[in-house]
Formats: sequence, structure tokens, C-alpha cells
Amino acid sequence: MLDAFNEKRKSVLGVLGQLTAVAGDLGTSFTRDRIQKGVVDKLEENLFHLVVVGEFNHGKTTFVNAMLGSDVLPVGVTPTTAVIHEIEYGEEPRATAVFDSGLREEIAFGDVKLFAIGNPTPDPDPGPVRVLEVRYPAELLRQHIALVDTPGVNDLSLARAEITYEYIPQSDAVLFLLDAGQLVKESERVFLQEKLLGQSRDKIVFVVTKKDILDPGELDQAMAYVQSQLGKLVTNPRVFCVSAEKALEGHRDDSGMDELLGYLTTFLSEERGRIMLDNALGDGIKACGLLAKGIDAKRRALEMSVEEIDRRIAAIKEDLAGQAKTIEQRRAAIREEVAAIKAWTKRDLDRFVEDVCEQVPGMVDGAEIDELKAHLGAFLERTFRDWARRETEEIAEALEKLAEKMIALVREDARDAGGRLATKMGADMHSPTIEIDTFAYDVGVAALAGVGLTVMFSNWMLGGVLVLAAPVL
Repeated sequence: MLDAFNEKRKSVLGVLGQLTAVAGDLGTSFTRDRIQKGVVDKLEENLFHLVVVGEFNHGKTTFVNAMLGSDVLPVGVTPTTAVIHEIEYGEEPRATAVFDSGLREEIAFGDVKLFAIGNPTPDPDPGPVRVLEVRYPAELLRQHIALVDTPGVNDLSLARAEITYEYIPQSDAVLFLLDAGQLVKESERVFLQEKLLGQSRDKIVFVVTKKDILDPGELDQAMAYVQSQLGKLVTNPRVFCVSAEKALEGHRDDSGMDELLGYLTTFLSEERGRIMLDNALGDGIKACGLLAKGIDAKRRALEMSVEEIDRRIAAIKEDLAGQAKTIEQRRAAIREEVAAIKAWTKRDLDRFVEDVCEQVPGMVDGAEIDELKAHLGAFLERTFRDWARRETEEIAEALEKLAEKMIALVREDARDAGGRLATKMGADMHSPTIEIDTFAYDVGVAALAGVGLTVMFSNWMLGGVLVLAAPVL
């Protein structure tokens, strides 16, 4: 499937391997380990993650089985107790149950269905299963592709929050399944608008399942309807129609699966794969710059006497020792700023919880029980998530300002230290170019704004307020 990409990956890994060897020959173990563990190992292990999302009874698991080419996962699992399946390549079929408690337990592959419906067999009962990790020797998975089969997203649950705020943002493509028998329902529009489009618009692929229930004339009308309805939400939606059952029965030519897999191959290799390789090559180029500086230092050292080298090393050590106070001052400043952010965040949280607790009784009094059951949970979820999003934006802005301030100070300190190093190593030695890798910082702030605190606040407070509302529910 991904032959072209895998060839490019192999070529990049070869170049990075040579770079690692050069770093080892130069004795720069730090740079060697950074290239090997931070770039080479990551590129070798990196998987393309496809997350399958949709409402209950849309044939998600049958669809996943069709992609795997075999009835690997149990079909027809009770929707209220189904768990997430993470499926990766393995030489032999095996499965591991991961419980909410953190306990991991290897299970017989034939027992996957028991765990999938939330009925673990161990005694004593370790509690609910959070995720099932499945390993299977499917050709699709061999291509560095991982599948995530999710429960239905049309209920208010922590599983849905986990799908929305953990799995989808980290995915390379989201396969959103629609049922040919009930196309683009209102609940699906709401989920797309409120949960999915904001964070994953460019990587959603829509898949209409159960193609076999439509005759050719109905199929054309159905696809036209889906395109028109989704076109109101997404520009040029990518829509495929498949019959997973036909594919599993061996009639792949009629199933539509090959067309879908062909598109995914192109998308993963040309879009997501290009980003993956570009990042690896960028890290390699940075490592080359470090090695060039190391070679320059070694060359100069070879021109010096042993006494001169010892003298300069002693001077550098003395200079570095003097930097300890500056480093501790920077750390103290960061701790103080972070403590202030924590304090006003806690204050805002306390105020919000008090306001909600005061308002809930008034909302509940006089309301019909059925109305509360139907609407209160969704209302509370939206309210909490809206507040958490606003609060998170404020926190992210404060952290961004702090990070920018600290980066500027560290750059200044590093530039001064580099100048002193150049002076001690030789008058004609150029001061090293000091670059601070802000990628992790950028990603962290972005993730904070879009994911992290929203999940923390919403899950925690939603549980708390639902407890308050429990007597009427």
C-alpha cells in the first residue's frame, strides 16, 4: 500500500544512520543518542493512526474487520458497554486488556469479545476495561498503520470524551461512518459541528456503510444527498460508499473498499507522510550543525598543546559553574509565574462551580423528569465545555507570554555563554549559533488551548454536577 513512502522512509533512515555513526565516531554520545532515540527510533516506530468514528449500529466493527481482511473483532457488542480497540500489527494474534485502574492483563485472543462487552473474567474483578490493545498479522497493519475502533459517539459518556479529545486530535485520518439506511442524521450533524470539524476538518473521510442495501438508482441518489448535506458543513467532503460484508465475503471488487484504501494510501503517504519525513530531516539538519561545531572544536584541539587544552577546559568549567546561580534564578522566576497562574485558575474554577451549584436547583425545580433526562446532561456538558474553552484560552495566553519571556532570556544567556566559549577556545573561533527548539513548546501551548484543560475541567466538573442532579435523574 505505502511502498513509495516506505522507500522514502528507508532512504531517510539510511542517511540518519550514517549521521548517527559519525556522531559516535566523534565521541559525541549526547548527539548520537539524540539522533538515534529522538529521530531514528521515532521514525522507525511511527504509525499512521486511523480512527473509526460513528454512531451505534453503523457497522463500525464490521468495517474494521473488512479493512483487516478477516473477522478479527467481535460484532454486535452491546453499545452501552463497548470499549475502544487499538489494533496494531503483530506476528501472532494477541490481546491485552487495559483497565481503568491502570492494570494490564494479557488475555486469550478468543476472549476478546468477553472483555469488549465489559465482562472481564479475572477474580477479583479489576474493574471496567478502558481499552483493548489488539495485535494481528493483517497486511494493512504491516504497513505501519494502526486502527482505532471506537464505541458509538451518540451518548454522553467519558468514552466519547476520550475519543473526541484524545484519539481524534492525535490521528492521521478520521473515518466518519454514516449508515446508508439513515443518512446524515441531526445527531451526526451536531457531533460534526461541535466536536469534530474544529480540530480535524482536513483529515476527515466520510464512509457510507451498508452499500449493499441500496440498488444502483438509490445509491446515486443517496450519494448526491450525502454530498449536498455534508457540503454545508465541509468544503468538498471526501465521501466513499462501501459494503464491508461483501468485502468479508470475498467480493471486494463490488464492495468499494479498494477505492477507499487507495485514497487513504495516497493521503497518508503524500500528506501525513511528507510531514513525518520533513520533521525527521529537519532534526537531522540541526544535528549536522551540532556535529560541524564539534568537528571544528576537535580540529582546533589537535592544534593545541596538552597544557593549553587543560587550561582552556579549566576556564570553561569555571565559567559553567558560575552559570548555576543564573539558571536557578530563571527556574525561580518560572515557578513564581506558574504559581500565580495556578492561583487565579483555581479562583476562577471555584467561582464557576459556585455559580453552577446555585443555578442547578432553579433549573431542576418544576421541570419534567423526562425533559431533564433528555436535555440536562447535554446542556451541562456544553456549559462546562464552553467555560473551560474560554478559561483554557486565558491560561494558554499567560503560558505563552511566560514561555516567550523565558525563551528570550535563555537565548540571551546562551549567546553570552557562546561568546565566552569562543573566546576561551580561540580568538578566531566563531561563536556558536544558539537555537532553541520551540517545537515542543508550540505544540504544548496549542494542545493546552485545544485539548488538555478542556478535558480535565469538563470531565471532572461534569461528574460533579451530575452528582448534584442525581436525585432528579
